[in-house]
Amino acid sequence: MATPVVPAVKILIVDDDRAICDYMQTLLERDGFAVKTLSDPTSIDDEVKNGGYHLIVLDLMMPKLDGIEALKRIRKIDSDVAVVIFTGYPNLETAVMSMKLDAVDYIKKPFNVDEFREVLSRVMRKKGLARTPEEQLHRVIGDTIRNLRKEKDLTLKQMSRRTNLSVSLLSQIERAESSASISSLYKIALALDSRIQDLFGEF
Repeated sequence: MATPVVPAVKILIVDDDRAICDYMQTLLERDGFAVKTLSDPTSIDDEVKNGGYHLIVLDLMMPKLDGIEALKRIRKIDSDVAVVIFTGYPNLETAVMSMKLDAVDYIKKPFNVDEFREVLSRVMRKKGLARTPEEQLHRVIGDTIRNLRKEKDLTLKQMSRRTNLSVSLLSQIERAESSASISSLYKIALALDSRIQDLFGEF
């Protein structure tokens, strides 16, 4: 049985400075994000169209195409993706323009890693992408229960009869909207002819 994998949050780093791109990529991949870098901002249109990114980190001062122009292009393609601007030359005008184009933050370089992580987690929460270890565990449990239930061709109603748990609670557990108590998980495991530890996937 395939273990459900929590999809990685996809981040695009756009900066003409290769060293910054590499540093950011290493930093973010270590934190569990899926990261791609782009040092030529003129190809940003295709990247945004095809990449399915949750977050774009965009340098402001780049040759060929500055960050504000790049942000305008991004917004024509995707009005919802979170964009964080970072710049070594902060000023009020570009900060205001960034916010008008719905950038979620404006960070001064060189940035403090912990501050940057704080910005990232704020963006993730705002976009509903936050994944604390606890949320991740709920998601893995929910996905595993749903997969096992479907493998056995059981409806939520049948599961409800077998476990004495309500359909709405079972549904919430599967969607990771509610944390299941140990006794609920025990009943669900019995109903699915599984061991309770199997419901935790490879967490």
